[in-house]
Amino acid sequence: MVHIIGVISKYLILFFMAFYTIKCFSYFTARTKGRREDNLNVQVVCIFLIHFLCHVCLFLNTRDRLVVGIFIIEVAVAVLYLILFHAAYPDASRLITNNVIFLMLIGFTMLLRLNPSTVLRHLVLCSGALFLTSFLPWLMGRMKRMDRWTAFYGITGFLALATVFIPGIGISKYGARNWIALGPISLQPMEFVKILFILFIASGLVKLRTLGGLVLNALEAAAFMMILVAESDFGAVVLFYLCYIMMVYLATSRPIFLIGGLLLAVGAGVLGFTVFRETLFSHVMVRVTAWRDPESVATTGGYQIMQSLFAIGSGGMAGTGLGNGNPASVPVVESDFIFAAICEEMGVIFGLALILVYVSSFLAMANIAMKCRKPFYKYMTFGMAVVYIFQVFLNIGGTVKFIPSTGVTLPLVSYGFSSVFSTLIMFSMVQFTYIFVVKEAEDIEKQKEEILERTGESGAAGVPEVGRG
Repeated sequence: MVHIIGVISKYLILFFMAFYTIKCFSYFTARTKGRREDNLNVQVVCIFLIHFLCHVCLFLNTRDRLVVGIFIIEVAVAVLYLILFHAAYPDASRLITNNVIFLMLIGFTMLLRLNPSTVLRHLVLCSGALFLTSFLPWLMGRMKRMDRWTAFYGITGFLALATVFIPGIGISKYGARNWIALGPISLQPMEFVKILFILFIASGLVKLRTLGGLVLNALEAAAFMMILVAESDFGAVVLFYLCYIMMVYLATSRPIFLIGGLLLAVGAGVLGFTVFRETLFSHVMVRVTAWRDPESVATTGGYQIMQSLFAIGSGGMAGTGLGNGNPASVPVVESDFIFAAICEEMGVIFGLALILVYVSSFLAMANIAMKCRKPFYKYMTFGMAVVYIFQVFLNIGGTVKFIPSTGVTLPLVSYGFSSVFSTLIMFSMVQFTYIFVVKEAEDIEKQKEEILERTGESGAAGVPEVGRG
């Protein structure tokens, strides 16, 4: 009987996941506000059904009361957030809040499966971050001149990145010195600096008037990346660079900057791997070798990617069922390679649907950016959308051996407080832009109505005069 319930739950999870994903995209094609609201309401139902079924599977496999307790806390946090956030911001994007809650619940569920001893601490920290970042739209609404703080963003970002070089604070992990230890908490400054970097570039692009100004802006952006190179955090370098050239392309609308930026990236990569492969790129070469031929280094650098591929392959399209796989065989599975665990136990179908959920969030963020009339908020939102989707690409691409592993986390799903916190900050800032866009649209409608009223009054007043003449 237990086995039957487990199998039914597994396939119901896939069904509701597919349904949730469809609603992510039918939201964009809905022609009326009522249709959009119906799609969003269905999404909320799917979120909690998937979450409930996942915990049913976990409980059947473990019979641990911790599963029940964590489930109750997670549901309470999710319901409270959805109610309070939209009560405080009625004009906020419900699609974004739905996806945020959905991805966080998937992350909590997988961590409960993979490492139960850390799930409660992670849940408390991330729930605190969720509610703390909810104040950002309100705070940003009172900071009217954020586009003038270029120097603040730049200096703060440089200092934050440099903290990893302070003895006793900065620590190295997996070949890169990109962590700091603050008592019992370890953080990656890069996760927060990427937000400052986006704000720095956005505020600089708003003031851009000449080609010389663009060159100076590029040199300032390059300085950020040089610090990341010194940290040997090349995943972050790729993320920052792609974000920069995409933001410049949006601001200038000139394909030459996009094409030139990509060619420059290729040239820099070739130079690095030919000249600095034994110094700066030594640990990167290990990952490249593991990517090209993992079997040749199966006992060292290739073991992780081989285990990841075995996990995904053993799960198949429908997965082994939550709690029935062996994801612990993949090193660092709860953070860098959590997508492999998801595919093994919840199925490749679930994994593909998860990618589409990420894509729907990106489309929503990019759409908000394109509709915004204020350049600073437009560039800021677009930069965050680009960082978000490329982070997804780098993580999943490394997990499935499409590209070399970069050590980048999967947003809101991977274990890691600093990663979750920074992503929540970005989503809250995007929510502010969405609210701002709604207000812009309302102001335009009011102006049109006022013009029509004035035109109608003048027309009505003119008719009697003509008649008398």
